[in-house]
Amino acid sequence: MKILLTGGTGFVGRHIAWRLAAEGCEVVFSGRNRDAADEVQRHARAAMRFLPLEHGTPQASAALAEAARGADALVHCAALSAPWGSAEAFQRANVASTEEVIAACRTQGVARLVHLSTPSLYFDFQDRLDVRERDPLPPPVNRYAQTKGMAEALLREADVAPTVVLRPRAVFGPWDATLMPRMLRVMRRGAIPLMRGGRAELDLTYIDNLVDAVWLGLTRPLPGRYNLYNVSNAEPIRLDHLLERVATAFALPLRTRRLPWPLVSAVARLLEAGAHWRSGEEPLLTRYSAGVLAFSQTLDTSAIRRELGWEPRIDLEEGIRRHAAWWLEQGR
Repeated sequence: MKILLTGGTGFVGRHIAWRLAAEGCEVVFSGRNRDAADEVQRHARAAMRFLPLEHGTPQASAALAEAARGADALVHCAALSAPWGSAEAFQRANVASTEEVIAACRTQGVARLVHLSTPSLYFDFQDRLDVRERDPLPPPVNRYAQTKGMAEALLREADVAPTVVLRPRAVFGPWDATLMPRMLRVMRRGAIPLMRGGRAELDLTYIDNLVDAVWLGLTRPLPGRYNLYNVSNAEPIRLDHLLERVATAFALPLRTRRLPWPLVSAVARLLEAGAHWRSGEEPLLTRYSAGVLAFSQTLDTSAIRRELGWEPRIDLEEGIRRHAAWWLEQGR
């Protein structure tokens, strides 16, 4: 198969690129960072072609459509995944990119589309357990959730190839530049705040399990034109227990400080207000970033198991061990 992959230089995208190449696919991957693209190609088991691309620019749509010529499938991984940013940046990265992907699929007759979305769409500052894909969505809590929801709506309404939309929860593993690194930086520098007693039940997803889901989305028969699936390790764990496992695996000290959620929420609101009035740069703390550690969120993954035959191969303990081994090998 020839596969066009957007966002192939990012954490998730590069793992998808490597899996596709290992499966014998002809891979064309896009991204903005030439150095990151070189790194992706160095670690690949087969040759891949890099497409420099800035989504939301006048040239992007034509370049993507040309790259999709002859492609059997398209995997849309490019996105701005952050708790803070300008409306324009989120619109370009998450909405305009999806419009460009839909146009490329329609123009070139691509036979299948796999899109990476987010369970941030479910979050609303309260505990939510075993959330199903068809459960009603709350109003979006930030621009990231808003624009990813808009992207999903575009795909639902588009008259294009059979589509698989994945909502993976808290992806981690080698080359992760967001989830674990932030946690590890706090561990090194001071105490990690535990809100609501650190009892929030969290779902995480080891990267290989997500990549398995993408591959099945590309290769398995689909029940409909638009297919929506949660993805996680399906091993809910309390935040305080997770921190203990991570600290042990990464050989770091663990210091915690119990703080009431109302206080943290109020401080985050003040920091966000100050950031809006100043340069707009991301504040030290956002209410969303704190909230995802204060409130439980676990996902029901029965749909992808039943319809695509997916199962998480790497359990949480092994995933943490593998990530830590890679991290320590890099001398981080």
